[in-house]
Amino acid sequence: MFKRTMIAASLAVAALASAQSMAAVVGGGATLPENLYNGTSTLPRLLPTDFSYTGVGSGAGKTAFLTNAPASINQPAGTPVDFAGSDSVLSATELTNYNNANGAAFGKLIQVPSVGTSVTIPYKRTGVTSLQLTGAQLCNVFSGTTTTWGELLGTADTTAIKVIYRSGSSGTTELLSRFLNDSCPLKFGVSGTFTTANIGAEPANWQAVATSADVVAAVNANDGAIGYVSPDYVNANSPAVVARVSKLPLAAGVAAPLPNATNTRTALGTALAPSTKADRANPLKWVPTFGSAATDTAVPTTGYPIVGYTNLLVGQCYATAADATAVRNFLNDLYTGTKASVIAQHSFVSLPTAFAAEVKKTFLDDTYAEGLNIANVSVCNGVGRP
Repeated sequence: MFKRTMIAASLAVAALASAQSMAAVVGGGATLPENLYNGTSTLPRLLPTDFSYTGVGSGAGKTAFLTNAPASINQPAGTPVDFAGSDSVLSATELTNYNNANGAAFGKLIQVPSVGTSVTIPYKRTGVTSLQLTGAQLCNVFSGTTTTWGELLGTADTTAIKVIYRSGSSGTTELLSRFLNDSCPLKFGVSGTFTTANIGAEPANWQAVATSADVVAAVNANDGAIGYVSPDYVNANSPAVVARVSKLPLAAGVAAPLPNATNTRTALGTALAPSTKADRANPLKWVPTFGSAATDTAVPTTGYPIVGYTNLLVGQCYATAADATAVRNFLNDLYTGTKASVIAQHSFVSLPTAFAAEVKKTFLDDTYAEGLNIANVSVCNGVGRP
């Protein structure tokens, strides 16, 4: 009897563990916010404990979500992809393809900014403890026009500049490329793939790496290296670690801003959420971008200028009610300010209060009675992400 009872109890525990595993909210994508979402040994995680997130790059994250392809975020076949993180905004083509292929079965998707971020420029050069660069100088470095530290600093240093760049489709690359395209459109286009954004060829001594963590490791391992990464992988307040950057040259003796949260918040300004019914229903209207395109906000001239948003892709409808509830609860915490201290500890910036309130009104509370809220019983009847 005792043995049968123990076996039954063990089976019950196993069944519970299996159910919990199946109920976990699974996502992945951008490595820029990976430490924020998962936490580190010293900093808390933004995501709830029953959420999983795998940092594989924005491009892979979007693919996983848009096509429900778990392998893209290193998940076993059959695992539902509930959300994605991406610093690269959806294109009109990506949205159309999703709607045509999966919209009818999965329901509408929602794209909203999660947190504001800087793109820092970490560097390592013996003897250099403070580096100040303009947009034009960064263009020359990342295009390969300026090849030595002496050319960059106006010294006799012949040490080659080694650019560390992301190898795959990266939202961090896209944010940087928007800034560079604004400064030198003949050298840089806008793309999440560095080798596409950089119109010229990459010198042989440059190094491509997979993730944000890899960028920092490679910069630290190579004297003469420079790269780009999100603020919580480096000390964003240390000019010995990251460059000060201004869009335009500053007067002699004037220090350019560091990529810390204060200067990022200043640069981002007061972003405005969509204000019409048509725009609220369009996922492409919810993420402000900074650059020279007609749809962009101008690159900031106050605060740290290489900035943008990292975004969340979620579904309006989920086949599993528990997933819908979990996503709603997380977004409610995020957009009511409950997570503000966690965001700040990772050197990111919370959305402006008014913008966050509009996200909540539209996608959680259905304040405008437009049927865009997650798990809307009329819209999601018989429809939902697996």
